[in-house]
Amino acid sequence: MKTRRNLAIIVAGGSGIRMNAGMPKQYLPIAGKPILALAVDPFEKSPLIDEIILVVSEEYLAYASREIVDKYNLKKVSKIISGGATRRESVLAGLSACPQVSDYVAIHDGVRPFVRTSLIEQLFIAVQQTGAAIPAVNAKDTVKFVEKNFIVSTIPREKAFLAQTPQVFRYINILEFHRKAADQNFEATDDAILAEQYGMKVVIVPGYYDNIKITTPEDLILAEEIMKKW
Repeated sequence: MKTRRNLAIIVAGGSGIRMNAGMPKQYLPIAGKPILALAVDPFEKSPLIDEIILVVSEEYLAYASREIVDKYNLKKVSKIISGGATRRESVLAGLSACPQVSDYVAIHDGVRPFVRTSLIEQLFIAVQQTGAAIPAVNAKDTVKFVEKNFIVSTIPREKAFLAQTPQVFRYINILEFHRKAADQNFEATDDAILAEQYGMKVVIVPGYYDNIKITTPEDLILAEEIMKKW
């Protein structure tokens, strides 16, 4: 019997400048359904998730409520809150909005619409090992470390992984890490970086290559193709 309280925070506060589409990319449709609604859907369906918190930009609070949560009957969404100026600030806002009795939290990019409930399950199993678990895939290309347009070194491809979301953490730990990062003005492009920074080992769960992050118009074309087989 499930006794833990697990939450999901969906971070969807981006402006979508690189998409150049007239509105934030998370609200653009794939096969007629908004990317954000698709991103929330597996957490809505997962029996492991008790509650979902959406973090959006302030000007889209009403829109997200009406066009995402209400329209697609997302009953687990308990709060829609405004984020901050950076991703880290938005995640901290989401974490601060979680009930203090929360045990584990999944943090997910609102522009990753292709997550399977089986991945969520694998992550919540893996997080028991150290308190932090993320999905990742092997890099297909050779990865170079570069400074000032010159190659410094080559990272062995078998050791190079591309981090994805959702990333799952023990709630009290990731909340503490985000508060420390805020105090130190330490920015991070994902949440696992904070776990690494503050001494927590992060377990890798095999991800999959179609769990793409939609950032550019080319990504949207790829997403349409993935959706045909989803």
